[in-house]
Amino acid sequence: MRTVLVTGPGGAGRTTVAAATALAAARRGERALLLRTDRDDGLQRLLGDDEVQGLDVVRIDAGAHFRTELLALQERAATALDLLGAGRLDGEELTELPGADQLALLKALRESATGDHDLVVVDMPPSHACVAALALPGQLRRYLRRLLPPERQAARSLRPVLAQLAGVPMPAQWLYETAARWDAELAAVQAVVEDPATTVRLVAEPGPAASAALRTARLGLALHGLRLDAVVANRILPTGSADPFLAGLSGRQQCALKELAEEFEPVPVHEVPHLGREPQGVDELDELIDGPTGETGLWGTEGPEPREPWDIEDRLADDGVLVWVLPLPGAAKDALGLVRRGDELLLDAGPFRRIVTLPSALRRCTVSGAALTDGVLRIRFTPDPDLWPRAH
Repeated sequence: MRTVLVTGPGGAGRTTVAAATALAAARRGERALLLRTDRDDGLQRLLGDDEVQGLDVVRIDAGAHFRTELLALQERAATALDLLGAGRLDGEELTELPGADQLALLKALRESATGDHDLVVVDMPPSHACVAALALPGQLRRYLRRLLPPERQAARSLRPVLAQLAGVPMPAQWLYETAARWDAELAAVQAVVEDPATTVRLVAEPGPAASAALRTARLGLALHGLRLDAVVANRILPTGSADPFLAGLSGRQQCALKELAEEFEPVPVHEVPHLGREPQGVDELDELIDGPTGETGLWGTEGPEPREPWDIEDRLADDGVLVWVLPLPGAAKDALGLVRRGDELLLDAGPFRRIVTLPSALRRCTVSGAALTDGVLRIRFTPDPDLWPRAH
C-alpha cells in the first residue's frame, strides 16, 4: 500500500490534486481511500454525491475524536479524579482544543494502514501545519519518555515504600499504563509516516511567493526525514495566447516552472492545466486526469525513490573524525542552528526545529565543526579519548 500526503500553500488547489490522485487510482481499478481534513464543502463540490467504484472517501471528524479520547481518559482516571473530588465532564459540553485536528489526522492515518486499500491519499493542511503534524508523533514520544521514563515502571513494587520515605504520593499505575498505550499508538503512526511507501506531494500555483513557500516546505520535510515525491504546478495557463494579458501571465508561469525544475532536481515537477474554472464534479476531475493515467507520471503508480539517508562517513583514518551527513535542500547558513545536549542534537533550519538522538558511535564524540555545502549539512565529530573504545 502506498500513502500520498498532499500539501502546499493555502489556496494552491491541494484538495483538487488530492481528489484527482485518488480518482485516477480508482479509474485504474485500484482500491483508493481519500482522507479529507477540510471543514468546508470543498471536497463535496469536487466529487458530488455520486459514488465512484473503488474510491472510499472519509472525512476526519476532529471534534468527535477529541470527545471520545477525553471521555475515555476521564474514565481511566476515575479513581484519581474521585479522590480529588473532581466533577465529571459530559460529552455534550466538550469542544475540541487547539491541536485536536492534528491528533485526529494522525489517528486516521494510523487506522488507514490496517485497511485493504492499494493507495491512501490524504488531503493535508497547508505545508507548515503539515510538517508540524507529521513531526508530532516523534516529538510526543520524546516528551513521554522524559516525563514518564519506561524504566521506572520496573520499580512499581517499590512505590508504596518510596511514597512513605519521600512523603509524597508516587504516580499511579494507570498513568504509566496510559503513557505506554499512547507511546504504542504514536509509534504506529510514526511507522506509517516513516514508511518508504509514504511520500509527500507539494502543490502550488507557480509564482515567486509559491516558490518561496515550496522551498521552505521542502526544507521542513527534509529536516524530519520525509520523502518528497513530486511538485505539482497547478492551474497552468496555455502558452501562445494572442491576448497580451494572458500571454504575460503564461510567460511568468513558464519562467517560474523552469526555476522550480532546476531547483527541485531530481524531484519531478508535474504540470496540471487550468480548466478556466474551478473543477466541479467527477466529470471535470476526469478532464484533469484524462491521458496521463498510465503506470508513470503524476497520476500513475510508480513507487517513490529511496530516501536520502543521514549517513555517517568514517574519516578516522585520514582526518580523525566521523562526519554526519544531513541532506537539507534549501537550507541557508544564517538560518541554521546546532546545539549538542547530552545524547541529543538540536537542529534549527529556517522556521523548523528537530531534536534527534545521536547514533551510538557519535555519542562518544564531541562536535568539532559543521559546514553547509550545496544543501548538505556535514557535522564533524571527534572521538572523546575518555569514551572512545581503545584498541588492545
